[in-house]
Amino acid sequence: MGRGKSINLFLMDGIATGRIKCTLANWTGVAYKIPRTELEQCKERDDLKQSGVYFLFGVSDQAGDNIAYIGQAGARKNGEGILYRLQEHKRNPDKDYWTEAVVFTTSNNSFGPTEISYLENRFCKMALIANRYKIKNGNDPTPGNITEEKESELEEFIDYAKIVMGTLGHKIFESIDAPSTQTTTGENKDEEPVLYLQTGKAKATGKRTSDGFVVYADSVLSLVATKSCPEAIIKRRESLSEKIDNNGVLKENLLFGSPSTAAAFVTFGSANGNVLWKTAEGRTLKEVESSES
Repeated sequence: MGRGKSINLFLMDGIATGRIKCTLANWTGVAYKIPRTELEQCKERDDLKQSGVYFLFGVSDQAGDNIAYIGQAGARKNGEGILYRLQEHKRNPDKDYWTEAVVFTTSNNSFGPTEISYLENRFCKMALIANRYKIKNGNDPTPGNITEEKESELEEFIDYAKIVMGTLGHKIFESIDAPSTQTTTGENKDEEPVLYLQTGKAKATGKRTSDGFVVYADSVLSLVATKSCPEAIIKRRESLSEKIDNNGVLKENLLFGSPSTAAAFVTFGSANGNVLWKTAEGRTLKEVESSES
């Protein structure tokens, strides 16, 4: 198991759905989770007039995908910084999709243009690799020129920011098939077995995760829906059609809420994932879970 972390969450409005300030032991960073509707309540916060990096989170009306925009804000001579930039986005009709922002700054106001450019670049790359959110950035942010000493310092900041972001409810940096545990040295340790599903028209691999069940890229899906196929699966196939090629091969990993939903998506019909998903030795998922209890 990884070492424990002590995180302080301050409910600024006294309710879980309001503004949240987050700090972490031995970290100079400060994070805020701010609902779009509560921006005006932050006017008197001096640390939100500093430089920092911010995330705008929302959900697509069309496909229901999680979407995010990642930006940076430098402190200005008139005392305006992160908050002013968020207010600009709130007034922008092209960014009406976001419902809350997560902001990263520091308790000692130590971020300059070089630091926030590097962080914005790294955060964007990490989010694109994780591929959990649709990233709305139009341009690829530049990393800037930094020394190796500063890079090491900022990478440590990023490690803590990943923990805080997940704690605030957004796994934007976590791969959908990330190992569920870490060793005390920080190495990933994954004890989940890879599972296999094979029928006359489908052949897939997948794995249980802490978020549900992931079906791996290169799995072959059935292209013809059965008469018993749930309507929800048909709609899911339609919404994700761009991720499946003409031969039914899945182009990227996909996350589902349960093994049965994943199996139904693969077979294009009603399916019991606890029976259809099997280990390399032929044990069903049901048998695996029975042995764990």
